[in-house]
Amino acid sequence: MESLKTTDKEVYDLVRKELEREEYSIILIASENYVGGAILEVQGSILTNKYAEGYPEKRYYGGCRFLDGIERIAIERACELFGAEHANVQSHSGSAANMAVLYATLNAGDKVLGMSLAHGGHLTHGAPANYSGRFYKPVFYTVSKENERIDYDEVRQIALQEKPRVIIAGASAYSRILDFERFRKIADEVGAYLFVDMAHIAGAVATGLHPSPIPHAHVVSTTTHKTLRGPRGGLILCKKELARAIDQAVFPGTQGGPLMHVIAAKAVALKSAMAPEFRVYQEQIIRNARHLSGNLAKKGYRIVSGGTDNHLFLIDLSDKGITGMEAEMALERSGIMVNKNLIPFDSRGPNTASGIRIGTPAVTTRGMKEGEMEAIADMIDTVLKDPTSDKVHRAMLERVQGLCKGFPFYSPIFSL
Repeated sequence: MESLKTTDKEVYDLVRKELEREEYSIILIASENYVGGAILEVQGSILTNKYAEGYPEKRYYGGCRFLDGIERIAIERACELFGAEHANVQSHSGSAANMAVLYATLNAGDKVLGMSLAHGGHLTHGAPANYSGRFYKPVFYTVSKENERIDYDEVRQIALQEKPRVIIAGASAYSRILDFERFRKIADEVGAYLFVDMAHIAGAVATGLHPSPIPHAHVVSTTTHKTLRGPRGGLILCKKELARAIDQAVFPGTQGGPLMHVIAAKAVALKSAMAPEFRVYQEQIIRNARHLSGNLAKKGYRIVSGGTDNHLFLIDLSDKGITGMEAEMALERSGIMVNKNLIPFDSRGPNTASGIRIGTPAVTTRGMKEGEMEAIADMIDTVLKDPTSDKVHRAMLERVQGLCKGFPFYSPIFSL
């Protein structure tokens, strides 16, 4: 980064500090991951220079023939990887992809049934603070009080009563397998579109470790980061009959020029996800999540729903005398990154929360396995038992950095 260092030392210094933070922290934020050198290269390439409004062979700017080739590759790889009939690779983010899907399938004021944000859903699934809750009429399903899992009979009852035009399946903090076939039967019964947001579980879906929504959903959205280990961005997959509506909803409906450097990075990530070793990686993510949650449970932490089937889980801290916000801050001071999170039926607000969300994609990318999960569980427990101790934070930060040095990621690429 010599050019940046010369041009803008202030920004350069902050980038270097972030590099060091990522290299020497244990990142357990479920939606974060590390991208490889090829993605860093193409996303920082000259492709950032070019406007390419429209679609391959149908652009509103000249000089797009090479970009057309890149976008076609990304589309073809997305369809091949997930077995989809059509793909749109232009969405700037998962939220932008969800906006486009709702724009394509709903009119203002139409009813949409999604998972409550407080029970594991996403902002874009109808939360009042989001466009999806302001421009459409949201109704919600929750998890059961008995087992903290989706009660599909309850989803069906709500759907029959409310008659939504779209039903959203998918979550940002739900650790169990989603029954997409059951969701589709409910959608068909009430004449609704089934829209699946698989942003968190896309890597598991791509490798057959989670049932695919593609045979059941009318339309599917995902991010290309998280478990897919690609650039931050969005992707939409759909049936052929919705292809035109989805494409028009992305451009010109909700976006202008696509980010071609990001689309190229998506193409690289999609190719990587087709490799046999990517399934091995996804299997390890799930093993790590189960092992880490199991070890924390042995130490007396209540895991929401009793465990996990995927890459993440929630810890209920209600009986530990510490809020989710306090736990997040204490762990960060010790070099461990998590996020505060509402637990089902939480008595606290989202800015405080009673739980934390933990995910294993990033530590798995670094090569950590079950043994390291045991060590991390011990670190988390040590910090949360004495969350305000500077002595504990200093000792744990040293331990965290020692573990990270054994699993270097960016240091072979950038000298630290």
